[in-house]
Amino acid sequence: MTAQITSPVVVDAWAQRSAVKNATLVLGLSLLTAVCAQVAIPLPFTPVPLTLQTFAVLAGAAALGPQRALAAQVLYVALALVGFPVLAGGASGSTSVFGATGGYLLGFIVASYVVGAIARRGATTSIAGTVSSYVAGTATIYALGVSWLAVTTKMSMSEAVMAGMVPFLIGDAIKAFAAGIVLPSLWPHTK
Repeated sequence: MTAQITSPVVVDAWAQRSAVKNATLVLGLSLLTAVCAQVAIPLPFTPVPLTLQTFAVLAGAAALGPQRALAAQVLYVALALVGFPVLAGGASGSTSVFGATGGYLLGFIVASYVVGAIARRGATTSIAGTVSSYVAGTATIYALGVSWLAVTTKMSMSEAVMAGMVPFLIGDAIKAFAAGIVLPSLWPHTK
């Protein structure tokens, strides 16, 4: 027997909405993003480290929906801005938030809303839909991150693509397929 889906966002199927629940989910996703940022591998050829942040941002958005996911990423960036060491490598402060990788942080905020909105339409109940939403979110992050990287470092756009996107494509494809397997598998447990 399959679970009857009344809301296409996983957490709504588990519990009723409340201000405390929403605040807990927002804080939880912010903290998960911070923890995943600490799994950072610096790469010698780019200022952008390899992290698990995008997995947390996008899978969290698919699970929580657009408003909560957006709020979680705004909180994450705000925590970094005021000095909490939540960014990759424990970085924080305005220099980090507005530095070469700041566009990726902006991308997290926009992509969390995009993926959450796609999830709200029910796309993340299937593997293909989840992978597609993850690809849309990743493209959003890259569009903002690579553009910002080019402007702040005075790289050409092609140099920024080579430094800020190409090295991460395989890892992001793996994360997309992992999300595609994990998220739809949660639905049977929501009854």
